[in-house]
Amino acid sequence: MEIISFINQDYSERKTPGFLKRPNFKRTDYKRPVKERSLSSYAIAYPDEDITFRAGRIKRQLSPKGILIAIGQMVSLATGYISLNLKKILISLICVIAGFSIGVASYKLIIYKQNHIGALTFNNEDDSELDAVSRLMSTFALDTSVQIDEFGHVLGEEIDSSSIVLTQPVSYQTYTVLAGDTIGGIAKKFGLSNISTLISVNNISNVRSVYAGQKLKIPSIDGIIHKVGKGESLNSIVEKNKLKLEVLIDVNDLTSEVLSVGQEIFLPGVSLDANTLRNAMGDLFKLPIKAKFRWTSPYGYRIDPIKKVKAFHTGTDMACPTGTPIFAAMSGTVSYTGVSSVFGNYVIVSHPNGYQTLYAHMSKILVKKGQSVGQDTKLGLVGSTGYSTGPHLHFTVYKNGKIVDPMTVLKK
Repeated sequence: MEIISFINQDYSERKTPGFLKRPNFKRTDYKRPVKERSLSSYAIAYPDEDITFRAGRIKRQLSPKGILIAIGQMVSLATGYISLNLKKILISLICVIAGFSIGVASYKLIIYKQNHIGALTFNNEDDSELDAVSRLMSTFALDTSVQIDEFGHVLGEEIDSSSIVLTQPVSYQTYTVLAGDTIGGIAKKFGLSNISTLISVNNISNVRSVYAGQKLKIPSIDGIIHKVGKGESLNSIVEKNKLKLEVLIDVNDLTSEVLSVGQEIFLPGVSLDANTLRNAMGDLFKLPIKAKFRWTSPYGYRIDPIKKVKAFHTGTDMACPTGTPIFAAMSGTVSYTGVSSVFGNYVIVSHPNGYQTLYAHMSKILVKKGQSVGQDTKLGLVGSTGYSTGPHLHFTVYKNGKIVDPMTVLKK
């Protein structure tokens, strides 16, 4: 029969598009019976006429089995279509991937060209503006509110160390921080000569995180907490920290010279190392750009990229794409924000111990004058405003109003 023949045909030989149209079938050997009445019985005649019928969809009730059969049929049809057109599909897919890759590569190349230093024409340098910024830095350096020096010593009246009795065990009292308290002020209030003592005893990671209402342990004498490491002994500890063995035993009220790993002992008169102290004070400089960048112009004399003459470069340059976040290199207060033909959009931050930092050529400034900032604070976004040859950050460090090489203070 034609139906069976059509079904048994190979899929590729069927001319019906998509195998979804229902074919028409014509029967010429089938005669519709017609009943004729006779005297004795009914006689069946077969009139000479052709009957045409269309193959219809078999109606089934919705059931899990029916759904699975339908899904299987759709998968079979899809598989057949893919197998017949696999070459065309692969070619189309390759063309799409290639086009996308070329587009992405072109976009990145354009962005790279736009966002890295190149030979462009910019404004001439205005020396008067450089002088104005230097005067600003000198003004900021006159801040005398700092209560401690860079070694953690409390400024003010000298403490008579001879009055400290080191033969008595160290004792502690609790102090609740008041609004307006500073770590230096608290140390001075309790007769301590170095803020290392409060930082170490209270495990303070950043003194600027100390808040009103916080309770601090105040030891009776200056010193730091030391956690005994593997292989350490009392003799090695006293030798390393230049202490007397009997003093260390008395201050810690030790009944045995045997120490255990992880045991905490108090080292009288010892202070934190410079890096640990500066980190706790938020005074340890860190790179103001945390994203990927490249150094382009170092501090010192160089050939000016625009004038092509030898000139002194007051900072260091970090080239990176426009819009890259710029962070404060050290905790402090925003002293000035401005715009000039030299620095473009720039920000100046004042820090403890007479330091100031300048961030220039920003595309956008994100802070305001008088705002307190930490090393996680975004000051602005990288740009190419002012006297510049492309998107980069110009970073300058001042100490008491005088320019210093940023690389001597930056922690990479």
